[in-house]
Amino acid sequence: MTPQETVERALALSEADDCIVIVDEGSTANLRFAGNTLTTNGVARSSQLTVISVAGQGVGVVSRAAVRPDQLADVVAAADAAARDARPSDDARPLVEGTALDGWDREVEPTSIEVFRDFAPALGESFAAAEASGRRLYGFAEHILTSTFVGSSNGLRLRHDQPTGRLELNAKSPDMSRSAWTGVATRDFTDVDVAALDATLAQRLEWSKRRVDLEAGRYETILPPTAVADLMIYLYWTAGARDAADGRTVFSKTGGGTRVGERLSPLPVRLYSDPAYPGIECSPFQIAHASSREQSVFDNGMRLGATDWIADGTLRNLLQTRHSAELTGLAATPQIDNLIMTGPDGGRSLEEMIASTERGLLLTCLWYIREVDPQTLLLTGLTRDGVYLVENGEVVGEVNNFRFNESPVDLLGRVTEVGASAQTLPREWNDYFTRTVMPAVRVPDFNMSTVSQAN
Repeated sequence: MTPQETVERALALSEADDCIVIVDEGSTANLRFAGNTLTTNGVARSSQLTVISVAGQGVGVVSRAAVRPDQLADVVAAADAAARDARPSDDARPLVEGTALDGWDREVEPTSIEVFRDFAPALGESFAAAEASGRRLYGFAEHILTSTFVGSSNGLRLRHDQPTGRLELNAKSPDMSRSAWTGVATRDFTDVDVAALDATLAQRLEWSKRRVDLEAGRYETILPPTAVADLMIYLYWTAGARDAADGRTVFSKTGGGTRVGERLSPLPVRLYSDPAYPGIECSPFQIAHASSREQSVFDNGMRLGATDWIADGTLRNLLQTRHSAELTGLAATPQIDNLIMTGPDGGRSLEEMIASTERGLLLTCLWYIREVDPQTLLLTGLTRDGVYLVENGEVVGEVNNFRFNESPVDLLGRVTEVGASAQTLPREWNDYFTRTVMPAVRVPDFNMSTVSQAN
């Protein structure tokens, strides 16, 4: 059966009061390389069926991979039975009114190795250039195309085709003692400049020929877009309105309620999501395979638009379901699958920010980020693949790695400069969240809490 036929048949089979069916058809293509040599390539296909049955206010959710036509009735029956046995759900609401988007009936066109037709030769040229210069390139390129179909007994017939591409590129010196990393996110690999990325890595390896050991402490630090992305994604993921209203998070107001309306940064920082943002487009409607404190299956199909989380440095919205919006008295603002941060007046380039630095640190990326205290959103983690010392506007060498302890919310209150924003790839979270546009930022006193022995 086609995904569309699966949706229609599952809805017809359900005996529940209401039913939502989600079909995800996925395909992947990848290249892996090591030591300036392509090592593996491959393609894969996947299919996931989720049936959400509603009986009264009880919900039953059953998800299965690769469901055959003869298994469909059993999956639907299991979801119906789970709904009948379930306790009433506090987020139960009428299903979103039925709407349909163009393209529902189109066939699924999976990705293939052909997505790399221009990228692969360019990668080969970079292998040759790196080999000639004594560098070793390692990494992988991956392209995923997921077609999601959402249908409901209330008339929803929605479809979204989501391409997701990423390249991670690591360069090492011949003796493996020095390492540099970069990465990019892309929709189709036509915009990936491998030679430019390799040139960046070559420069960083050159910087690292001089080693400077520093003690732990607070340093003026320039965080590049990839590091800012990892911190802001964690802030975004923890911005649930329900937890904030219950007093559990950094966004909880002392004495009750949330901090919506409170100024978080002296600079007019904007942090927002927009499904239509060029280059990082994502689903324009809510897709929820299961309910949580931040999302509700009853909200499947809700239309999504540009949403400010922080505007002019002030907290404007938190992640809201229709249910939590009623509890908090705020607008229903569901999670959106991209994140954009901008500062005032466009901002300077990373190179210009480095050139204006008297003495400070330049990070490459952050790694192994973990939460220490949800009440302040204090995070800890490690630096990785290059921390560089800047003196009098120039990078003069590489320093040792550190463990850091910082809260992204607290950082927003201490940031002294926000650079130009550009599409970037988070290092830590790119398995889960790739669609980001972020600036570099300057922090006068970034907390390098201890020296790390990691190399």
